[in-house]
Amino acid sequence: MNEFLHTHHWLRGGLRSDRARTLRELGVGEPGSEAVLCVDAHRRLRGPYSAAGQVVTHLLPLTLPHDPGLVHRYDIELLSAAPDVSSIVPNSRDTLTSMAIPNERTRFYARLRTVRIANGLVEFVRDSPADAGPRLLVVENVDQADPTDLEFLASLLRRVDPGRLCVVVCTADRDPGDETLLAVLRTRARLTPVAPGTPAPPDADPESDARRYVDADCTGDEPAQLAAYQGLSAEARARLHDRRADEVEALDQESLRIGALAHHRVHGSDPGEAGVRALLHATDHCLCMGFYEACVEYGRRGLALVDPRTEHQRWWAFVKGTTLALSILGRTEEAELMDDQSRFNSISPNVHMSCAYSTAMLYTRHKDPEQRDQRKAKSWLNAAIASASMIEDPLERAFQSAFFRNGLALVEANLGEPAEALRLVDECIEMLDRLLPPDNHVLHRSVLKNNRARVYLALGRLDDAMADYAVVIGQDPNHPEHYLERGNILRRLGREEEAHADYATAMRLSPPFPEIYYNRGDLRFSEGDTAGALADFSYVLELQPDFVDAYVNRAGLYLEEGDNEAARDDALHGLEFEPENPYLHAVLGQVFAEADDFAAARAAYDRALKTAPDLVSALVGRAVLAYSTGDLATAADDLDHAVELQPDDSALHYNRALVHRDAGRTAESLADLEKAAALSPDDPDIAEELARSRR
Repeated sequence: MNEFLHTHHWLRGGLRSDRARTLRELGVGEPGSEAVLCVDAHRRLRGPYSAAGQVVTHLLPLTLPHDPGLVHRYDIELLSAAPDVSSIVPNSRDTLTSMAIPNERTRFYARLRTVRIANGLVEFVRDSPADAGPRLLVVENVDQADPTDLEFLASLLRRVDPGRLCVVVCTADRDPGDETLLAVLRTRARLTPVAPGTPAPPDADPESDARRYVDADCTGDEPAQLAAYQGLSAEARARLHDRRADEVEALDQESLRIGALAHHRVHGSDPGEAGVRALLHATDHCLCMGFYEACVEYGRRGLALVDPRTEHQRWWAFVKGTTLALSILGRTEEAELMDDQSRFNSISPNVHMSCAYSTAMLYTRHKDPEQRDQRKAKSWLNAAIASASMIEDPLERAFQSAFFRNGLALVEANLGEPAEALRLVDECIEMLDRLLPPDNHVLHRSVLKNNRARVYLALGRLDDAMADYAVVIGQDPNHPEHYLERGNILRRLGREEEAHADYATAMRLSPPFPEIYYNRGDLRFSEGDTAGALADFSYVLELQPDFVDAYVNRAGLYLEEGDNEAARDDALHGLEFEPENPYLHAVLGQVFAEADDFAAARAAYDRALKTAPDLVSALVGRAVLAYSTGDLATAADDLDHAVELQPDDSALHYNRALVHRDAGRTAESLADLEKAAALSPDDPDIAEELARSRR
């Protein structure tokens, strides 16, 4: 077993029993032993985080007595993956978003939140007591896992040393449905093809086989069991599902309600009522938690069971959640099709009003940039606002009018009209303050002030933005993005110590969030804290290996430290994700130049400037290269352009002066040196060259 633990593994093919046999043949301990933990990733069991939830549920009792601080640090992640542990892991970081009642939800989690949760779960697993947990984790049915588990496994395989925890990913004879995980498996795991064995013989009583299949929540792959199940009458199958659903419901576990219970109720004797109720609960849970792929899956299963004409309210509940999830996922064509279908199926003013807003958000925010159409978005929002004006209830009319005007403010900002955006948001805030009770729609009022702070920022009114952030942080003190955004403003104001404090608070309140560490790394770099900046940029890339800006900044730091090999590696890794990134090509240009590979350096600088003709670092690099090889014309042209872009940079004037001097342009050289000396009067090199030029 020790040799087996030197790397992660991927067992591909066969039945589950074949993969278990292969593990035994490889000398691995039996699942269930103290050193081996075997979990099932099939999303039919517990929905999102079926596997991750089982892992942390196993580790929690082992970790809590030894390191309660670790549990507290990752409580958001633990409760997201394993909601059933809420009795021993209280949530210490509730926000207005997490606490909003259904009819006051106006802010939903970002699409990347589950990636952050996955990274937090991995850190919890990695840092839990090594001597108390398993050495080997076997994860079955990964090809049937929810995307949340695929994100978790990709991060686990990347970030955890197999010597700490060896992970065995088991799939049927097909790849898991996630390109990121597949790439990690190919680079970090040893593939072992599993030959199919002899399936288990059928039971003498076919109904026993069928019952075993249903009791395993229909996740088994034994052919005899599946055949027995399919051979039953529809009524007999429904009875088995009803019995199993009752057993699952009696366990009173939220994760089972999202997975197995919904499946059994839909396939039981009352899919139109019990099944729809279970799917409504699962859809709503997944929408609120940011599990958007699962939300779409449950929503579409629900829509197949309801008639928009006779069950309009339940139909609309499924449509609304599914369309929103599709929008956030960037699946905008599907979302727009659902909006159009909703308009076709309904004459409800509320449906048409909501669909108008939903379609507007597709065109102003969710579609790819080249597909956005702000004029079309504004047209749809005007329709939503007009519909809201006809709502009879004055309080509901006030809220909906403010909600849609807030969306219109976003469109105006995207159209380059921040003053009009500010007028609209001010109008929304005033309307709600005047017409609604103070404790009504608290979340949306916070959203409005947050949006106004962003508009103030666009207008350069930093003090006004700071005032609004003070209000929203007072109302929603556990929302990490408020601190991130305010930290960015504090940095612009030159209040670095306060910016550090806000970044630290954002880190404490959030699952691992690459942007916060990137911003702090940039701040540390500007303060000369090279070690701190390197640590932050390295952590960003550990969390998110395709964060190209972190490669750019870290490569620049490596160049300053004289570590050209590390700078080259970062540039090449970053270019794998963004092949035309000019900053990374400029880094390669400098690396090649210092290695005296002038042809490669010139090609790298040329490629950088083809994409970004105004990139000063590449202009200067190519100019220095040209100067060193006697190409004074190119050096002069590049420095002329650089000086146009940064006329107050003394080094540029100094370098151009040297080019002018060698080209025999004495007057031009003297003029540049005098300008450089005026900009940097204490620079000895400039002073010495100026004196020589004057002589």
